[in-house]
Amino acid sequence: MFDWRYTAHNERKAAKQSFQSKIFNCLERPTGWRCFMYHFSCSSAVKVHHLQKAYNSLCPSSPDCSVFVAVLLCLILSVLSTVEHHSIVAGKMLFILEIVLVIFFAIEYCVRLWAAGCRSKYLGFWGRLRFARKPITFIDLCVVAASITVILFGSEGQVFAASAIRGVRFLQILRMLHVDRQGGTWRLLGSVIFIHRQELITTLYIGFLGLIFSSYFVYLAEKDHVTPDGKQVFTTYADALWWGVITMTTIGYGDVVPQTWLGRIIASCFSIFAISFFALPAGILGSGFALKVQQKQRQKHFNRQIPAAATLIQCLWRFHAADKNIAATWFIFRDFF
Repeated sequence: MFDWRYTAHNERKAAKQSFQSKIFNCLERPTGWRCFMYHFSCSSAVKVHHLQKAYNSLCPSSPDCSVFVAVLLCLILSVLSTVEHHSIVAGKMLFILEIVLVIFFAIEYCVRLWAAGCRSKYLGFWGRLRFARKPITFIDLCVVAASITVILFGSEGQVFAASAIRGVRFLQILRMLHVDRQGGTWRLLGSVIFIHRQELITTLYIGFLGLIFSSYFVYLAEKDHVTPDGKQVFTTYADALWWGVITMTTIGYGDVVPQTWLGRIIASCFSIFAISFFALPAGILGSGFALKVQQKQRQKHFNRQIPAAATLIQCLWRFHAADKNIAATWFIFRDFF
């Protein structure tokens, strides 16, 4: 009887640990389409609605299976909240959705702390504290705290009533880091930059020299020129640098342009030279990403072939050793006798 109870207790404990491990792997190490759909839907909804809220008038969405419907609802409410006739109703609905989001994020954070106990280094109080000190987990806590602060100090459902509250709300944009908790995107970007660091440094260095010299020569050609309305376009070298940055990056606001023929000729010559070098890093990074993806695909294909190759070698050896006339099977016995 005692052995049966002890075995049942161990089985329940093992099942509990297994369930805890599944929850931890789903939240921290997502694999499979179910985990992907959960993280993608939650992160996509959070990303869209928090950017909407931080820029103009907040748009919470409920992260569930119908994420696109929730995002569409958020966009509609965000537009209606800026219309005077519908701002009150839209504000109340946004406030309710915000409360739902805060509850969901708080529960998810608590579940993460509980599920972390399946790892030996996160056992107990100090282990949970060590898990909470991780950068991405600390960001989750800041997001939840910021949301609670906004709700508690909002006035009559208007969550963005004060500028200070808007500043706190800006912390919720950090929730978009939830998309890549393992940092695979940043590691990939870092590896590409590290591999092509020499090319990037060379192009950026030459482009920076082109920016400095072009801005300086344009400033020398334009500093004494006065427009018909009595204004001086390039009053300082800082104005020339601003023109250089806007021109070399191909933005071209048009607020500061050379007025004299000499300045235009200098600007044209240096622009052709410098813009080509400013555009090179994009091509270098693009080709680097393509090569990295091909390398990963080749490695994945090679890893899939390893078990098949090992099985084939084992089968060939068994077939070779199974023949009684083969030396591999009877040579050792012949020496013995």
